[in-house]
Amino acid sequence: MKNFLAAGLLLTGQFLFAQYTETINSNRPGRSQGAFSVGNGVLQGEAGLRAGRDNHDLLNTETTLWGLDYEVRYGFLVERLEANLSGSFLNANQRYIVGASNVESTYRNFESNTLGLKYLVFDPHRKRVLEGPNLYSWKADNTFQLRDLIPAVSVYAGLNLLFGSADNPFIAPENDGITPQVAIITQHNLGRWVFVMNFIGDKFSTDVPSYSGIFTLTHAYTRELSFFAEAQIIKSDFYSDDIARLGAAYLFNDDFQVDISGLVNFRDTPSRWQVALGVSYRIDMHNTDEYIMEDKKEKKELNKKKEELKEDREDGFEDEVIE
Repeated sequence: MKNFLAAGLLLTGQFLFAQYTETINSNRPGRSQGAFSVGNGVLQGEAGLRAGRDNHDLLNTETTLWGLDYEVRYGFLVERLEANLSGSFLNANQRYIVGASNVESTYRNFESNTLGLKYLVFDPHRKRVLEGPNLYSWKADNTFQLRDLIPAVSVYAGLNLLFGSADNPFIAPENDGITPQVAIITQHNLGRWVFVMNFIGDKFSTDVPSYSGIFTLTHAYTRELSFFAEAQIIKSDFYSDDIARLGAAYLFNDDFQVDISGLVNFRDTPSRWQVALGVSYRIDMHNTDEYIMEDKKEKKELNKKKEELKEDREDGFEDEVIE
């Protein structure tokens, strides 16, 4: 799902060694990004249709809208790195009262369109791979530990590509052209639960910057079915909001998932609700896992640890594990 579909599988051995996973890793249906990339050599598309209604009490308007959300993601050069293009195109029909007449207008444009790069700067699981399993305690390796609270951390930098703000009611007049967007992304993997936080600074080079936080909790109910809940806080002179989302995703096969979600907010300027349906599909050109190690010394330590474990198994030592 939202970065996650098979959230319960995120702690499998393959994931601890590399970002690439056997099942698709989608950002849908929420609005946050996960800390990990799709994997080197993976091209992935995510898209969804949404529809809803905004009611603005102060302006006395009612707006019906539908739109398309899209994202194209590609992992390249190294496992830590991902390039992505994401955005939304909306069509709105607005009704409001002027005197004794009802006036109706229709407009359509891009709500967002951003090209960016995401890079994993810290993965707490890498150190655990080097340490290897605790041969003396099954409980130490299979129960919650305080170190599980340490998240993976990524940084994101992108450019908003929006032009013609005079004709675009979805963005502030000062926000057209090319403007920056940056984010810090954290991700906690806790068994079948995944918790992601995004802290975003958007269009801060303009007179109308926007700052937001997105907090997404995902649970893998089964290998195929996942659920999520999300809270988003937006602060800006142009548009501020407090938003909640709920949804689910279903994995049809390793490369294809579908999702459904809903949105409500907690303000009346405007009050909003939306529903959405989406799909995610990847073209998997990943050949071999690239282990995420900082230097040659760590690689040697990992190989040494593997040899020690192999010798322990040959000696039958693993049968003497003490809980």
